Amino acid sequence: MSNLNAMSSKTLRIFVADDEPPARKRLRKMLVEASTKVDLKIVGEAEDGVEAVEMIQKGNIDVLFLDVQMPGYDGFEVLDRIDPAVRPVVIFTTAFDEYAIRAFEANAVDYLLKPIPKDRLEEALDRAAKLLGTPDTKEKMEERMARLLDWMDAQSVIESELESYAASDGPLTKLSIPYRDRILIIPIEQLVSVEISEGITRVFILEDELDSPRPKLKQHIVNYTLDQLGGLLDSSDFVRVHRSAIVQFGHIKELVPWFSGRYKLILTANHEVIASRERSKLLKERLMI
Repeated sequence: MSNLNAMSSKTLRIFVADDEPPARKRLRKMLVEASTKVDLKIVGEAEDGVEAVEMIQKGNIDVLFLDVQMPGYDGFEVLDRIDPAVRPVVIFTTAFDEYAIRAFEANAVDYLLKPIPKDRLEEALDRAAKLLGTPDTKEKMEERMARLLDWMDAQSVIESELESYAASDGPLTKLSIPYRDRILIIPIEQLVSVEISEGITRVFILEDELDSPRPKLKQHIVNYTLDQLGGLLDSSDFVRVHRSAIVQFGHIKELVPWFSGRYKLILTANHEVIASRERSKLLKERLMI
């Protein structure tokens, strides 16, 4: 039996991030039905990860229903980019297999497997209300998120080690990028970062001189995978800072403390990348911090 009736009278402010309109509509309907047992209000929706981050950063959200697979940023990338000061309680909505679900359970992050059963929705709301009613909620939430993101990073490192290969002719000195009706040849010094999202690899290239007062970046889509490029780039100049990002050391301008030992990297042209906790430790060692 749910304890929703016993929870605080505080209104739970709900935000839904899901790229499927029918899924959002169904969840809205179920939340309206659940509102007979708990005081809640749906304060916003987003249909992709980029929009979700922008809206969530404004704050005033208690509970976030977050789809794992979305365009722009996936659910994990959304979590990486939300300022810890405004991070709500997160309830994942996912179609992941049982193995991944066990990871959610082990890291104490709630999830709802689509199609969402009514009783599981009520249980998730119950857990969220309890978390929000606990004095040390912020610390507990951050530790849960840290453990989950660390698990995802660890899986990526294992896959990277299995799939990456070393370049037989030495590291790249130039990068070939298809662009419209031509191929651009870019000196590797202008490569600021390589990032992957939704299976698409993007390279962020410096367009101006490094000492320009307002340097600009341009992003290009390439056919390389992140692992392939990781094997071709000089490891003394580039580092994988996250399961979905590689950056060039020379373009790191600032390290901003994030949460649970993570850092937000400010790169050339104010481009931002979040480093995982383990990779943040390596960065500190390498940068002698």
